[in-house]
Amino acid sequence: MPHASHLLPSLSRLALVSLTLVFSGAAPAQQRCSDQDGTTLTPPPRDASLLETSQVDPRVKLQELVQTALSRSRPIGAVRLLAQAAEADLAETKAQRLPTVALGGTLAYSGLMDRGETISRGMLGKGSLSISAPLYDFGRIGKLTEWRQQLAEAARFGQSSAEEQLALQTVTLALDRGRYQLQAQVYGQYVRKMSCLVEALETITKADKGRASELVQAQKSMQQAELSYEQTVSALRQTEVRLRRFVGDDLPRSSSMSSVLTTVPDVNQMQADVLLAADVAQAAAQAKAQYNYAESVQAGQKPSVNLLVSGSTSAGQSRQTDWQGGVSLNIPLYQPGADAALTSALRRAQSANLQRDEAIESKRYRVLEMHEAAGSALDRARRIVEILRNSDRVRASTLQQWQQLGRRSLFDVMAAEGDYYSMRIAHVNAIYDAQQVVAIMWSQGRGVMTPLR
Repeated sequence: MPHASHLLPSLSRLALVSLTLVFSGAAPAQQRCSDQDGTTLTPPPRDASLLETSQVDPRVKLQELVQTALSRSRPIGAVRLLAQAAEADLAETKAQRLPTVALGGTLAYSGLMDRGETISRGMLGKGSLSISAPLYDFGRIGKLTEWRQQLAEAARFGQSSAEEQLALQTVTLALDRGRYQLQAQVYGQYVRKMSCLVEALETITKADKGRASELVQAQKSMQQAELSYEQTVSALRQTEVRLRRFVGDDLPRSSSMSSVLTTVPDVNQMQADVLLAADVAQAAAQAKAQYNYAESVQAGQKPSVNLLVSGSTSAGQSRQTDWQGGVSLNIPLYQPGADAALTSALRRAQSANLQRDEAIESKRYRVLEMHEAAGSALDRARRIVEILRNSDRVRASTLQQWQQLGRRSLFDVMAAEGDYYSMRIAHVNAIYDAQQVVAIMWSQGRGVMTPLR
């Protein structure tokens, strides 16, 4: 009967044959160990719903998310009310051109005494009616109306700017959700591959106890992959919590977001579109409003002419009626602080003008920065694809040499697998980085919803 020590090489060879069958596809575990089809991933049950995706067009899904966020947003409701208040202010200023009518009345008990003797006493009623209207004021009311009109425009553009910011936040969170879902799928495939390797090494270790350290190394790599998977799922849950803050608890199933914003727009067109941005238009309207207000302050320091018609009647001990009609002229001769008021208004107008110019310049440089970042991210994604092809060939060759020839160590296999999956994660990040940067570029001009339509 052969000695037990002579059986170890044979048993080890049998275990290696078993390992080869597991990874070559001859074993029943072929489908479970395959990492080429993300649909075969089986994540833990408690996280399965997080990775479910819808077949709906991702652009349509993003539009629905943004519309839901806009309809639910309290800040958007607040700026909408401010815009309505600005419209009401405009209507009030326009009404200053119309005549003002006032009706007054008095009912009292009155008496008249002369040298301690009562001459008369009794009830007294008096009514009055006055009408006044501006005739000429050097354009003060007109400039005030233009001021209010520009403020109303600024309020409307402020609402559009707030809506654009919310849309960008919603799109960014939706893209992050897609990023983490895809990362979780990759890490799940990594876990599955390491699980197959651990099972194979358990078979080897039963025949060759001296290779127990390799089993420990494989288990360690699998645990690290599981940890990365759990961290990614946790990041996905946090992202969905932030997304629910905007769109509500009934979060729709995610669509594949890996190709919705992958075209980098022309940088010159994007810089030209900066002038169409809502916040730039808001700053321009505010600057015009301040100049109109300064002109109204200046007009208010000049003469004004008003129409005046009034009449009153009293009844009691005697009946008396009086009336008057004509025009009133007001000529300011000395107004302390008038120059300071005009200077203050002009300085505010100049400040608003500088703020508008700064907003335009800042956005244009932001577009240049984001254009470079988007191009770099897409170039990085293309380069990673080439690296992935080579990495896949390296890991396949390394695994084969370790399985069949023993010319590579387990550490080489672990390094090859780890490098391959880390490059896949890098590829996912590059794609989603590019999309988020493209979204920021569009938000600097016509809005992030433009390319989605």
